[in-house]
Amino acid sequence: MDADIEFSNNECDEVEIDKEIGGDETIEEPTVGMQFSSVKEVHAYYMKYGKKKGFGVSKRNIRQDDDGTVILDHVHACSSGKAKHFRCFKKVDARVAKRLEINDEAGIRLSKNFKSLVVEAGGYENCAFGEECRNYIDKARRLHLGADARSRAVYESFGDVITFDTTYLTNAYKMPFAPFVGVNHHGQSILLGCGLISNEDADTFEWLFQSWLQCMNNQPLNAIITDQDKAMKIAISRVFPISRHRFCLWHIMKKLPEKFGSHCRYGKIKSTIHRCVYYSFSQHEFDEHWCRMLDTYDLNENAWLVSLYSDRHYWVPAYGRDTFWAGMSTTQRSEGMNAFFDDYVHSRTTLKQFVDQYDSALRRKVENEAIANFNSFNKDIPCISRYPLEKQFQSAYTLAKFKEVQEELRGFLYLTTKEMGCEDGRYMFVVVDEIQVGNDLLKRVTFNVEVDQDPLDVKCSCKLFEFKGILCRHALRVLTQMGQHTIPSKYILDRWRKDIKRKYTFVKSSYDTTSIDDARRYDRIQNCFYELCSNASKAESSCVKLISQIEQLKTQYPGIADHDTSNTVDTAPSTEASTPRVLSPLVVRSKGRPPSKRKVHPAKKSIKKSSTKRRLHNNQAEVHFY
Repeated sequence: MDADIEFSNNECDEVEIDKEIGGDETIEEPTVGMQFSSVKEVHAYYMKYGKKKGFGVSKRNIRQDDDGTVILDHVHACSSGKAKHFRCFKKVDARVAKRLEINDEAGIRLSKNFKSLVVEAGGYENCAFGEECRNYIDKARRLHLGADARSRAVYESFGDVITFDTTYLTNAYKMPFAPFVGVNHHGQSILLGCGLISNEDADTFEWLFQSWLQCMNNQPLNAIITDQDKAMKIAISRVFPISRHRFCLWHIMKKLPEKFGSHCRYGKIKSTIHRCVYYSFSQHEFDEHWCRMLDTYDLNENAWLVSLYSDRHYWVPAYGRDTFWAGMSTTQRSEGMNAFFDDYVHSRTTLKQFVDQYDSALRRKVENEAIANFNSFNKDIPCISRYPLEKQFQSAYTLAKFKEVQEELRGFLYLTTKEMGCEDGRYMFVVVDEIQVGNDLLKRVTFNVEVDQDPLDVKCSCKLFEFKGILCRHALRVLTQMGQHTIPSKYILDRWRKDIKRKYTFVKSSYDTTSIDDARRYDRIQNCFYELCSNASKAESSCVKLISQIEQLKTQYPGIADHDTSNTVDTAPSTEASTPRVLSPLVVRSKGRPPSKRKVHPAKKSIKKSSTKRRLHNNQAEVHFY
């Protein structure tokens, strides 16, 4: 029977008691008139006393029929040697939990892990836990799966736009590898998490998206690119209701041979659709060209084209230029990530091996980013013009992004600019650009540029800045023509800057094995604050007090109070952390021939089949001739 401590409130704080209370330690007997400074102190006292005497302790609310007397006699036999079996004494404390985690990560089986704790405690009679160890490890494994700390931190910097793809079969269990891929400040693909799924229906995708979002601290993303999949579309509308969803344009255009390959005018239809999709810079222009194309080739009743037009907001570039996509329009970044993993996994890779190889692959990604960081700080691309604004971009942007700016500056050669007037301080320009369509054909396209001078603001109808985050050649040409020597800071995105220290460079990960002083200091401070925040969050008053004290600390360390873009990254910090152990599932033998590593589109199968037939026919002809 447990002893009940009665309180007038519902406080249930965890109390750490001395695990080493010996049989000779003297504990004061409870008497009437004893005073305690807090409920926590009362609980701690009875926990020690109960363990000494052999009974358990629990908390309950006050009962009105209490006569106020202290009962020292018990109606049951007490045994101090059996006290450890009471639930209140069987909690896994922080010290034991840390030992369990370290040994488990080292690959030590739980039975040996537990025995090491028994030896350390001096025998089984001194151990108050048993099955609790297994329960703790099982829970820890579940919580660690898919929750990489570095990916979460990277998501804070580059999680505004991602691509998601499931066309890759990773291992011996034929489970599709579904990566969440973003792009960093060098334009490199970065992995923000992944899933191994055995089903591709709406419920599975919803579970995967929801689980991934929880790992990313429930921070919603701005935009996502996926395949043209109904199940994904349903799941995304449920989990990311305010995010902009876009279909992979490349996958849609790849279906043209399958849909129109047998049409007598296939070549012209294909080129017309390409011009309509890629060279329409406004929604009205696309709609006009699309309807004309349907009438010209009598395709108004084509079910596939009808469905595409109804979903035009999901895939047509002209309908997505108001949204920032970081330069991405397809899931080829995901597929590029898949190809990257080809060097590390194969058709017989077990799940445990996949996790290990996953870390090896990402370690290489981190190294590539470190090299790009180093080059951006230690190498310069010469300016191609005398404009001071180019020098401004050169000093701020990474090499990869500065190259994109220079590509826009080179486009000045093909521009013709005309000022149309000024109204209420807003200048209006018409810029004619010669755009190459196909190999030889040049198309003259007119863009409208508007400039406000106080404060300086520029907008172009091509919307390259809104779409890609790079100021377009039309806007740059107008600004230089107006004698504007510098660019406002709002047009130099922090996302592409090289001189910002980003949080994820300090976070430990399982695939980043080097360590620097900054990262170690960051980890020490983070651990201290974690314990502090956990304790303060239990009560509103404590929370308010802690926040107030932190605000005072910020005034003493201005480097953490304000965003200081002058800090530069000398080298890309690398950190280290643990990798959770993952057990492999049972292999279920599928019917027929096992699938290939990558799912093959039907159009590719058709092309490969026809190519094989032609090759076989030619071989037969050659044999017959000779």
